[in-house]
Order: sequence, then C-alpha cells, then structure tokens
Amino acid sequence: MDIGLSLVEHEAAVRIAAFAGVFALMAAWEVAAPRRALSLPKARRWVANLGVTLLNVGLVRVLFPTATVGVALAADERQWGLFNTLAVPAPLAFVVSFLALDLVIWIQHVAFHRVPVLARLHRMHHVDLDFDITTGLRFHPVEIVLSLMIKFAAVLALGAPAAAVLAFELALNLGSLFNHGNVRMPGAIDRALRLLVVTPDMHRVHHSIVPEEINSNFGFFLSWWDRLFGTYRAAPRAGHDAITIGVRDTRDPAVCARFLPMLALPFRERADDFPCARLGVSRS
Repeated sequence: MDIGLSLVEHEAAVRIAAFAGVFALMAAWEVAAPRRALSLPKARRWVANLGVTLLNVGLVRVLFPTATVGVALAADERQWGLFNTLAVPAPLAFVVSFLALDLVIWIQHVAFHRVPVLARLHRMHHVDLDFDITTGLRFHPVEIVLSLMIKFAAVLALGAPAAAVLAFELALNLGSLFNHGNVRMPGAIDRALRLLVVTPDMHRVHHSIVPEEINSNFGFFLSWWDRLFGTYRAAPRAGHDAITIGVRDTRDPAVCARFLPMLALPFRERADDFPCARLGVSRS
C-alpha cells in the first residue's frame, strides 16, 4: 500500500495546488473582464462563501481523510467493483470511469432539485444574489457529505481506477470554479467550449430565478448530459445582462450573504419557494 498511501498524500497536495492556481486565475479574470456588475459588495459575499468552503474542507478531511481516491485504492486492494473483476484495458477503465462519475454527478444534481428534502439543502447554493467563482464553492455541509457518499458508492460499484477518480475530482472542482466565473469571453470561444464542457454563460442560466431556466443546464463539467436528456438551454430568456440571479422568494442579503443564516436556511420552519423542487426538469 506504499504506492497507494503516496497517491493519497499527493492527491491532497495536487488538489490544493490546482485549486489555488485556478482560483487566482479566475479571480484575476473576473477583475479584468467581468461579465456582469455585482449587486452586493464582493468582500461581503466572499467572507460568507469562503467561510462555508473552509468549513466543508475541514469537515471532509476530518470525516473522510482519504476521500474518494482512498476509496478507489481500497476497492482495488480488495478487488471490489466492475473494473476490478473484469479484464478491461486500463485506458478504457479510466475513460469509462471518468464519464460514469460525471453522469452520476449530473443525476445527483437533478435529484437535489427534484426531491424536496434535498432541494432544501441545495437552495443554499442558489440563493446567492450574484454569480461568481465563490458561488461554485458555497454548498451546504450536509449536501457535501451526501454528495461524497454518492461518489463513494459509485467508485466502489465501478471499481474505478484511483487515477481516474483523481482526474474526475480535479475536473469537477476546477470546473465548478470555471463555470461559475463572472467572466466575459468571445461568443465563438464559448460556443466551441460548450460542445465539451460547461461554460460560465451556459451555467449562469441555471442560476436564474425563472423556474424553467433553473430546471436546465445541470452539468458541472461535461455539457453532454443536458443535451442528451433534453435539459439544455443555450441562453436565458432575458439575456445575460438582464438575468436575475437567485431564488425568487429569498432575496434578503442578511440571509443570502451571511455565514450563519446561510447554514440555517434548510432548517427554517418555512421552506422558501424553490421552484425546481415543485416543477421538475424542464424539457423545453
């Protein structure tokens, strides 16, 4: 297990380095070429959003110190899962595992919109009144833990190679920073990129207050699943400059942009109107 332990150790270092580099790059891009003016002061939102991020990182490292890569290594050692029992070429196992994990996250995201108890948790991500790189980090701790459990189950069932799991985790986390970026890019580049991956203009549609638009563009990294399952929308009806970000009935900055009220939001006596939980997936 020396190689496995080394991979786990390097996994943390690689992810931290990649995160820091991409975060700095996207933050600089947002300053140099912002897509939209922010409605709230950036510092106010970033304190709350990054505070939730630090809480989630600490929680995950305490509860699941080896995370998904460690689960993949344990499955390999015990020969659990599809690719540990079938004679499959390593490159094929890598590609199929990566694609399957991305599809699992797409399905998970749809579930966190359609199942009311899960939508309560996911609403914390959507009530952000602006859309920038830190929006891609603000998920409720309970949602983070549930998401990890889903990924663990998928990794075990697949017997996914540890390298594929690490590549997927990097794509998922760094992709979330990219596709939540408040950045402007030429339309031709955006159209070319979204043939493969989710771009900021594509994902911004998903953060609209319009129910049919929230119920679209569920992808976090690959853009294919939304096209395949009929949940793709090219642009918001009002246009990117006029789109209203957030949830219609949760507009108070004291709730949307403060650390403790954000965390308490799923447990409030009154469930705020989160239309995804009611209307399901849009097919238009």
